[in-house]
Amino acid sequence: MAFQEVFINQLLTSRKSLAPTKVVSAEQPTMITNILSPLFFLYFGLAQAFYLPGAAPHNYVEGDNVDLFVNALTPMRSLTNEKVIKMLKDNDTCRTLCVVSDVTGDEAKFINDRIREDYAINWLIDGLPAAEMKIEAKTKELFFDMGFNLGDNEGKHQNLPALNNHYEIVLRYHRPTPETYRVVGVLVWPASIGGVQTSTPNCDSRNAQPLILSEDRSQSIRYTYRVSWNESDTPWATRWDNYLHIFDPRIHWFSLINSIVVVVLLCVMVSMILVRTVSRDISRYNAIEVSEDVQEDWGWKLVHGEVFRAPRNSLPLSVLVGNGSQLMAMTIVTLVFALMGFLSPSNRGSLATVMMVCWSFFGSVGGYFSSRVYASLGGTNRRKNAFVTATALPTFIFIIVFLLNFFLLSAGSSGAVPFGTMLLIIIMWFGISAPLSAIGSYFGAKHGRIQNVGRVNPIPRQIPPGPKYLRPLAASLLGGILPFGAAFVELYFVLSSLFASRAYYAFGFLALTAGVVALTTATVTILFTYFLLCAEEYRQAWHWRSFLIGGGSAFWVMTYGLFYWATQLRLESFSSVVLYLGYLFLISVLDFLVTGTIGFFASYWVIRKIYSAIRVD
Repeated sequence: MAFQEVFINQLLTSRKSLAPTKVVSAEQPTMITNILSPLFFLYFGLAQAFYLPGAAPHNYVEGDNVDLFVNALTPMRSLTNEKVIKMLKDNDTCRTLCVVSDVTGDEAKFINDRIREDYAINWLIDGLPAAEMKIEAKTKELFFDMGFNLGDNEGKHQNLPALNNHYEIVLRYHRPTPETYRVVGVLVWPASIGGVQTSTPNCDSRNAQPLILSEDRSQSIRYTYRVSWNESDTPWATRWDNYLHIFDPRIHWFSLINSIVVVVLLCVMVSMILVRTVSRDISRYNAIEVSEDVQEDWGWKLVHGEVFRAPRNSLPLSVLVGNGSQLMAMTIVTLVFALMGFLSPSNRGSLATVMMVCWSFFGSVGGYFSSRVYASLGGTNRRKNAFVTATALPTFIFIIVFLLNFFLLSAGSSGAVPFGTMLLIIIMWFGISAPLSAIGSYFGAKHGRIQNVGRVNPIPRQIPPGPKYLRPLAASLLGGILPFGAAFVELYFVLSSLFASRAYYAFGFLALTAGVVALTTATVTILFTYFLLCAEEYRQAWHWRSFLIGGGSAFWVMTYGLFYWATQLRLESFSSVVLYLGYLFLISVLDFLVTGTIGFFASYWVIRKIYSAIRVD
């Protein structure tokens, strides 16, 4: 049975040449769908197959249908078989797509406003996005800029925007054999052709007046197109190279090198503390004779009898650590798949699919670590720990996604997740992830707690007032600056790909940045934990404190997301604002869980190392 191409959630995305893009309002497509109906009619038939990258290219023979898809916020509709694109047929033939009559003044104003905001249209042919060929100003490199302008906003006619109603479609093909063809490029040059809109098709835009939509009266619009076929030497395996263009890769390299320098300095600082200061303290402690009547403690050794005291609220902490471990495993495997090339943009939705599958099957990882941490922190209600670990985070995410999906449905957007897909996600989470989490919890409980390396005093000691920068909120904010600083450049490109329809395929940079962020988070958390112990602040010093300090970068991710919204996006409806903030909040929460877990485990490892090296009498 043939498979239909999965829609993306946007028909129009705002873009200004090579500048960052803008997000479409979720409420806007309702009007523009009725006006620009021929754009939706460009969807012809069903796709014959979809493929994993490098596995199954689509071979055409002369005369085969070549399906064109529109990324729409409304259900796709198909035309009759009278208007189709056929391989190597109808070359340079001017055709009428559709004539839309009675475009009202209000509808014309809506279109003109979108043209002024540089909205773009997105098509798909054989898995490739339609693009405009451009040359980068700095490097003079040729690349394909995905999407094409809805209209002309350069003021060719009395500073009024002109609607593009003609499309020159150039399809590049490659011959693997003399009688088979493969699509390796899709280029579109839009044009605005005014004049009488009800006569025979006119595809000559050289001397034509632009189509200016009147906001005072109703009028008709004729949409035309012309298809041209060009043979290319580009093989099918490298057809995405022109699309996956990294603008000035020096930015990525500069950010990565800067982050590496920072993390090296941090590692040197932590090494000096642990190797020199702590080692000197340990040698001094151990040099004291046991027979001496008084053994003086100072520094971090003052709390050796308190540091392994079980913290309050150990159950939620262990659940957070377990879910963070599950997310870390998912992230690592997803990045490995991306680096191996399995998450090609030609396989649409593959990234989200791999993440969902990995999350489900790594439920055992979350259950195992949550159970062991809970037992090590003195927890006894293992069944409750297993249940909360398996259900808390999925339920929390599902509630947020459900509410965001409700806003999409209320706006009439086809970007809303269908009921069947939501049901499948629920089955995966609670039918696969939850049982695996229970199995992981069982083995974690079977392995038991991690034995402490020191005893706990029966009576807690008094804690002197500590410095303000070591208070929980201040320490979390300060501790999150450096990990965020190591990632904010890549975060800009990631946000652009998520919310502004930019292709992101620099997974090598992303993997290296993720490694630097993890190492930076670990070293910063270790450093703050050491300062806490020297200040005799043992209350949850390496439990809750280490998790909160490690996850402090999530606050800066959220803040940067708001800055990105203010400077790069234009959200003109309440629904759009809610959607953006909702997804940004989810990203921040997931970042908090992962980095918090890294900070917790790093502090736990260091605490056990230094307190196992001293002699306590």
